[in-house]
Amino acid sequence: MIPSRDELLKKAVSTKRWDIIIIGGGATGLGVAVDAATRGYTTLLVEARDFGKGTSSKSTKLIHGGVRYLRQGNIKMVMKALRERGRLLNNAPHIVHPLRFVVPCYRWWHKPWYGIGLKLYDALARNLGIAPSKILNREETLSYVPGINPVGLRGGVEYWDGQFDDARLLVSLAQTAVLNQAIVLNYVEVVDLVKTKGLVTGVRVRDVESGTTFELEAQSVINATGIETDFVRRMDNVAAAPMMQAAQGIHVVVDSSFLSTDTAIMIPDTDDGRVLFGVPWHGKLLVGTTDTPREEISKEPEPLEVEIDYLISHIARYLSKPFTRKDVLSVFAGLRPLVRANKAETKSISRDHTLEVSASGLVTITGGKWTTYRQMAEDAINRAERALGRPRRPSITRTLALSDRTSSDATSGSGSKQIHPDLPYTEDDVRRAVTDEWARSVEDVLARRTRSLFLNAAVAMEVAPKVANLMANELGWDENRQQSEVKGFLQVAKIYSVHHI
Repeated sequence: MIPSRDELLKKAVSTKRWDIIIIGGGATGLGVAVDAATRGYTTLLVEARDFGKGTSSKSTKLIHGGVRYLRQGNIKMVMKALRERGRLLNNAPHIVHPLRFVVPCYRWWHKPWYGIGLKLYDALARNLGIAPSKILNREETLSYVPGINPVGLRGGVEYWDGQFDDARLLVSLAQTAVLNQAIVLNYVEVVDLVKTKGLVTGVRVRDVESGTTFELEAQSVINATGIETDFVRRMDNVAAAPMMQAAQGIHVVVDSSFLSTDTAIMIPDTDDGRVLFGVPWHGKLLVGTTDTPREEISKEPEPLEVEIDYLISHIARYLSKPFTRKDVLSVFAGLRPLVRANKAETKSISRDHTLEVSASGLVTITGGKWTTYRQMAEDAINRAERALGRPRRPSITRTLALSDRTSSDATSGSGSKQIHPDLPYTEDDVRRAVTDEWARSVEDVLARRTRSLFLNAAVAMEVAPKVANLMANELGWDENRQQSEVKGFLQVAKIYSVHHI
C-alpha cells in the first residue's frame, strides 16, 4: 500500500539524519531518489511545489536518442540516449512504448540524405534498437500519414523512437522510490542549507501546507532542481557564477484529425534549424517545439505569440488540412535547463548533463534531458557516495522495473463515471490521484495526474468544480477551500488557452 503524504511527512520529521537528501522532484530528482533508495541508502526527496510542476511535465513526450544531436555531430550524446531509451522501454513498458516516425520528403535528395542518417541512428542503438529504418515510396508515406500534404511529396523515411507520458512516469518514479523505502514529499520547500564548519550537513525546510519549519541532517545533499539550479547554488555560495541558461519550448495540442494517424512526423528542415515534431498523444496531435532564450525564470512560463505563430505556420506546410489558432485546444510552455556555453544559441547548446561538487560538498546535477534521467541519477549517486564514506554500492536501475501502480489513461471498466465526455478520465482516477499519487490540489489532478489541462484547456476549466468536490471528499475540504482551489486552477489554466494570449 502506498503511504499518504501525511504519513511520509511524519516519518521525515521523526528521522533526523539521512544518508542522502535530494532537492527537486522532477525527472532528475526522482531518478536520483530511486537510485539512492535501491542502493540501500536512507533517502529523502523534497519538492517545493508538485512533482513535475516545472519542466519535467512539459516535454515533447518522446524518449529518443535525438536525431538533431546526430546532425550536430554529438555522437556520444546520441549513443547514451539511445541506450537509455532501450532500458526505459524494458523497465517501464506500461508508460513507454515504441512509436513509428516518418520524415516526409519533398526533394529528390531528401530520401537518400535522411535515409543514411537514420541508418546511422539505427546502428548507434546497437542491440537496444527498436526496428530498422527504411525508405518509403509516396504511396507508403501517405498510407502511414494520410494527413500529410501530398503536393510534391516524393516519399519518406520511416524510423522508430519511444513515446511516453512524462507526468505519469514521474508518478511511477515517485512510487518506485517509496516502495524502496525512500520518502518523497511534494510541497516541502528548502529555505536554506545547513552548514557545519563550512560543509553542507543538511537542509532547513518548510511544509508549504502547514507553514511548519524544521531542520534535517544528511551526509550528502543533492541539488536536482533543474531550471532553478542556480537558486540552490546561491544558498550555498552567494557569489556562485550562473550555471543555467533557460530556453523556452512550447507545444500546441489540436484534434487528431489534422494528421489522422498513430504515426508521428519529424520535420528536420525549418527556417531556424530546429527539428519539428507532430506526435499523436492521448488521441490528440501534439506539435512542437520552439527554442526561445529566456532570462526570467518563471514558475509557470507563458507561451509567446511569436512561438505559437511559428509552430502553426511551419506545420501548415506539411499538412493537407492546416489548423489555425481557433483549432488549438491547449498550448503549454516549458523551460529547458541548459548549462551555459558562452553565447551559443540555445538550440546549439549540448543537452548533455553536468555534475558539480562545491567546496562545501553540495552535489549539483543538471542539464541533460528526460531520456537520460537514469544515467544522470546513477552518476549523481556515484559522486555522492564519496561523502558517505562507505564502500561503493553498484546501481541496479539499469534493469529495475518501475512501478505500474498508475492511474488508467482510459475509462476503466469498473463503472466509474467519466469526469467529462471529452476526457478519458474517470472519477476513480481523481480519487486515486489523491489516495495513491499524492495530489494535493485541483491543478495537480487536472495537469499532472491526469493530463486534462494539456489535452483541452477549456474542458479542464469546465470540470474543475467537479474535481474539487471529489477531492474534498478525500481531503476534508470545506466549501471555501473548494472555491479557492477552483479559482487558483482557473488562473493557471488560462495560460494554457491560446485564446487568452
